[in-house]
Amino acid sequence: MTQIPLPPSFADIRAGFADGRLAPYLGAGVFGPDCAVPTTPLALSHALNAKVAVSGRIRDNLWQTAQFIESRRHRKTLSALMAEIFRPEIAALPLHRYLARLPLPLVVDTWYDSAMRTALIEAGRTDWCEIQGITRAGENGDIWTRAFDPAGNEIDPAAADGVTTVLYKPHGAVGTRGTVLVSDSDYVEVLTEIDIQTPIPAVVKARRAKLGFVFLGCRFDDQMLRIFARQIAKRSAGPHIWVAEDSSLTRNERAFLAEQSIALIDAPLADALAALA
Repeated sequence: MTQIPLPPSFADIRAGFADGRLAPYLGAGVFGPDCAVPTTPLALSHALNAKVAVSGRIRDNLWQTAQFIESRRHRKTLSALMAEIFRPEIAALPLHRYLARLPLPLVVDTWYDSAMRTALIEAGRTDWCEIQGITRAGENGDIWTRAFDPAGNEIDPAAADGVTTVLYKPHGAVGTRGTVLVSDSDYVEVLTEIDIQTPIPAVVKARRAKLGFVFLGCRFDDQMLRIFARQIAKRSAGPHIWVAEDSSLTRNERAFLAEQSIALIDAPLADALAALA
């Protein structure tokens, strides 16, 4: 008789993090509803719209709203607005501080904040670096990412091979020397190349080969978010685990679960964060 495997537990995730077999894949949902900055693409789109009014038909779409502002007001205006919206200091959560104490080979952080960076600095770690996806706007070379040391100085991407922990911010981060991916034009070039993996840093591709991903605070109800998750996890070792309430999943999210063979832990995110941190 074939025995049906038990679903993963929070204890399994903690063990996987400790052993370096699992990598966190963090979304802005980890911050909860009371965060000082927007924590969903929709909320960020509305925050931008509050600064520069856009057409009603696009104001619920972050990437189109950002593109409107970039096209009508210039990229500098869009960058300044993003910096203003994300200016409030976001403290690291217990989850970030817990992860910062572990010698994780890779942490993927998909929002524009700096909480995970802050946690690593507060932990006194110096054996890590941050790699950020950057906009190609204003770039002349064939460049997709930039790497930074714990002091925020830009470093040779090859130096990432020698660090213990790589913090990968595929959409960039506000408030550092890097830039962010947020407008339609930012993503057009990335999506043209992402299927052949060109925008994914070499060190991420090397390390994921031995890792599975644990999706925390993530939603995949938008095609852009699914594409990035699919391509970042491509050719990784697995297993992949997603903590989310089953009753809240959309049809597209259920299809994504099945397509990527992701194990679902059906639980409120707050319970998962408390159990893990």
